[in-house]
Amino acid sequence: MKNMYVYIMSNKPNGTLYIGVTNNLIRRVYEHKNSLVPGFTSKYKLYSLVYFECFDDEETAIKREKTLKGWLRKKKIELIIRTNPSWSDLSGSLV
Repeated sequence: MKNMYVYIMSNKPNGTLYIGVTNNLIRRVYEHKNSLVPGFTSKYKLYSLVYFECFDDEETAIKREKTLKGWLRKKKIELIIRTNPSWSDLSGSLV
């Protein structure tokens, strides 16, 4: 059984959001923060991990990622605020 993570990156409170899924959250956040993979997160400087969930299997994580991506922006922001009202960068808590 391998841990899988669904996560949200942002550039500032109520800013641009990116939702992703990974099996290695520390590595993936590092890649985002250092713009190692060209694309949406590097273009919009989405370097702050503002939300994440852990899952026991890939199928459930991917399903959750698709669910979150289908939500309206307002609902995504409410999800973040419930657990991280200050929009702190949670990546420091991963180490």
